[in-house]
Amino acid sequence: MGTEEREASPERLARNLAAVREKISAAARLAKRDPAEVTLVAVSKTHGEDLVAAALAAGQRVFGENRVQEAQAKFPSLKQRFPDLELHLIGPLQTNKAADAVALFDVIQSLDRPKLARALAKEMAKQGRRPNCLVQVNTGEEPQKAGVAPAEAEDFVAFCRGELDLPLGGLMCIPPAEEDPAPHFALLRRLAERCGLPLVSMGMSGDFETAVELGATHVRVGTAIFGARPKPAP
Repeated sequence: MGTEEREASPERLARNLAAVREKISAAARLAKRDPAEVTLVAVSKTHGEDLVAAALAAGQRVFGENRVQEAQAKFPSLKQRFPDLELHLIGPLQTNKAADAVALFDVIQSLDRPKLARALAKEMAKQGRRPNCLVQVNTGEEPQKAGVAPAEAEDFVAFCRGELDLPLGGLMCIPPAEEDPAPHFALLRRLAERCGLPLVSMGMSGDFETAVELGATHVRVGTAIFGARPKPAP
């Protein structure tokens, strides 16, 4: 059975990690980029602390989680054991979870509205902790999906930087599942350049090589590393 069919064992996970890293390097070289410019974010959502520990043992240090509560259950002890662990929030963030997100995460990739920006700025000032932030752009302008519209991205970036002094590092997107991701990746890269932002988070298990070729600095890979997500208990 392949990684698409079941959760990976620690041994298989190490092999999967090596394979993903090699694909990132090959895609970067094809685009005449330095592979070191691309950060692999291992998306560990729904997978247990044991598999995260296996990934850490295999040398992975950057992880992505979708939900604050799940990350709180898994990562505080791991961050104590591995001080160089870097944790990214890649899922939607409710304003009432802003304090917890600022306390736990090193990067918040899902900044998508003024109310959340204000809540994060308030918590950063209160806690004296400033995790890097990425603005999520809804490149497909899908009504059910979070993110600022492409036409509004530059103004929102200016608001976050100018009015709130947020530590803003880049942009993130999740293209529509049924569309070719390449135009969306190209659009995000152009928007980041226009905003003067260095980081571009785009690409997941099925399309991260395309994302690397089109300028991604961060790719968010889950299934190709950890295998299929565990089914919830009935």
